[in-house]
Amino acid sequence: MSPTWREGEPPPLPGPQGPREWLRVARRGLPAVLVLLVGVILILPLRGVERLFYGRRRPWTGPHVQIVCRLVLICLGIGWRREGAPMQGPGAVVANHSSWLDILVLNAATPVFFVSKSEVAGWPGINILTRVTDTHFVTRDPRLARMQAAEFAARIRAGHRLLFFPEGTSTDGRRVLPFKATLFQGFLDPDLPAGLAIQPVSAIYRAPLGRDPRFYGWWSDMDLGPHLLTVLAAKRQGSVVVRLHQPVPVSTNSRKSLASKTEESVRLGVASAIVDSR
Repeated sequence: MSPTWREGEPPPLPGPQGPREWLRVARRGLPAVLVLLVGVILILPLRGVERLFYGRRRPWTGPHVQIVCRLVLICLGIGWRREGAPMQGPGAVVANHSSWLDILVLNAATPVFFVSKSEVAGWPGINILTRVTDTHFVTRDPRLARMQAAEFAARIRAGHRLLFFPEGTSTDGRRVLPFKATLFQGFLDPDLPAGLAIQPVSAIYRAPLGRDPRFYGWWSDMDLGPHLLTVLAAKRQGSVVVRLHQPVPVSTNSRKSLASKTEESVRLGVASAIVDSR
């Protein structure tokens, strides 16, 4: 299991202070929950029809989740913008990891299926989102490695655009940690489709005016509930920019060069955006 990143003292999480801030929580949170519930209700029959006509492919539910996540961000009041174009053809996506909001933000940018550690499947609230979005769970057990590699390859062949976080943990959103090369090994399987590529993505959060620049970051021992309520109670919300970089072809790279090249793109995207916001 990857260690949690703990550098620096996280900002305080005061949560809602007084009736006015609790009203903001309700005004943002209730519509967001309603959108998610309607999205879940609609995706179940949609996935059944997909299975009937397309097997494991997800030509409809991917865009459906994308629309739902964009609507939830509108409900939360968080500004959102995408720069760059989603890759074409078979492949995967890698991104920096800053917050639980990444689930909404990255799904809003392009239809993806997250790769996550199996422990997340039991987190209250988050587990609903991961199940509905068909998250690919990974158990760090050598005895299951072969079976999990086969499942990973099957999803790539089915056209699923898997997204994973090579840092192995979340940060405060102001930096990019070294990418773990071992996580790229699965893309070198000879059974995967030809022309496979990996698209680096930078997610850059901008805090509300006057708040700590790390406002949206969720790391160290921060509890989800207080962080969620603090975000919802903010008088004004900030924004997030998602930058989609040039895909890196798998066939001409090793796992180390894949990690290095994608990390460089993500790191430059985050660093340049932080400089621009000053």
